[in-house]
Amino acid sequence: MSRTLFGRPLRSVAFDVGVCGLVALFAVSGAEAQPGGWPAVLVGLAMTLALLFRRVHPALVAAVVAALALTQVVAGWGVLAYDIAVLIALYSVVKYADRLRDGVLAGVVAAIGVLLAATQSESNLVWWATAIYFGLVTGGVWLAALNVRTRRLYVLSLEERAGTLEREREAEARAAVAGERARIARELHDVVAHSMAVMIVQADGARLLFDRDPETARHAVKVVADTGRQALEEMRRLVDVLREPGTPEATTGPDDTTPTTDPERRRATVGEVPALVGRFRDAGLRVRLRAEGVPAALPPGLDLTVYRVVQEALTNALKHAGVGADVTVVLGVDDDLVVRVTDDGRGRPPVRPAPSGGHGLVGMRERVGVYDGRLSAGPRTGGGWEVEVRLPLPSTPDPEVIAV
Repeated sequence: MSRTLFGRPLRSVAFDVGVCGLVALFAVSGAEAQPGGWPAVLVGLAMTLALLFRRVHPALVAAVVAALALTQVVAGWGVLAYDIAVLIALYSVVKYADRLRDGVLAGVVAAIGVLLAATQSESNLVWWATAIYFGLVTGGVWLAALNVRTRRLYVLSLEERAGTLEREREAEARAAVAGERARIARELHDVVAHSMAVMIVQADGARLLFDRDPETARHAVKVVADTGRQALEEMRRLVDVLREPGTPEATTGPDDTTPTTDPERRRATVGEVPALVGRFRDAGLRVRLRAEGVPAALPPGLDLTVYRVVQEALTNALKHAGVGADVTVVLGVDDDLVVRVTDDGRGRPPVRPAPSGGHGLVGMRERVGVYDGRLSAGPRTGGGWEVEVRLPLPSTPDPEVIAV
């Protein structure tokens, strides 16, 4: 972290103090020999003091230095060593002034000062030759300051543009996360509603069979308890993910078992992955699916997460690898439930819009994080891209239910 002094970077303050010290040395060193003597030294020291503020108030400093230089001309002292302060003030106003108009005005004043100084010069050259020499030096300083000003403003514009883009990316990421969380909330609501419907059906069955078939009723009560635990776990994950309040939606009661046809609300499952792969084959990908030991029944929320991860990974493959790319989808189990989607990156741009799939890696990371899983995505050594998701396998309740 850079250190500051009086609200300015310490390095800039030290440089300005060094420059002012040099000007003061020029003013004091000629006190006895230079025209004007000690009054001229005081003018030089006043210029030195003004230069301390050249970065903060460049136009005012240039005006003060010009007035002091005019005093020197009126007194007839000619050009002195500390007049380098005039060039420093000119450079500062061109570089640091808010408006270039101040720098142009300072250049005009400096040109007039060049003519006046040339008439008082003790050089053996004619006055106009001296004026040309002073003009070349002053003009060179002005052009150098203009070049530095242009580069400075260009760098500032790049920094401002980079900051704006960074803020836009953060806003887009927040919007994507918020949208994905809203979708997860709707989907998990369906999961919990399904669990409640199962519990109600099993509880009603247990109540009717309690006297006639106690063993079956006891089994039904166990299913209710297991399903309730799973629903409670889903609700816990829902609260963890959705930290911001959302707008409640009108939904059916938990005992309504009519399936919804809204594609945003329908709960997809791992069993629908082959159909999903078929749609991506129709879109132009050469997809191979391998399922190795995936449990037939997964918790509803985890089931949905696996489906969405495959959907997002295939969508990204279609968008970035292109039509005709070779894609492999592997569903397997070792210690965790593993979802791996790889492509060779050798396709061509798609001729049809890719199936909708959320917000890419942002959405997948949100979904996987709900179940304490791990997501890795990146380029493959031989070309293409790989997405791998590992999800812990929870215990599942007994899927058997009682028909009433």
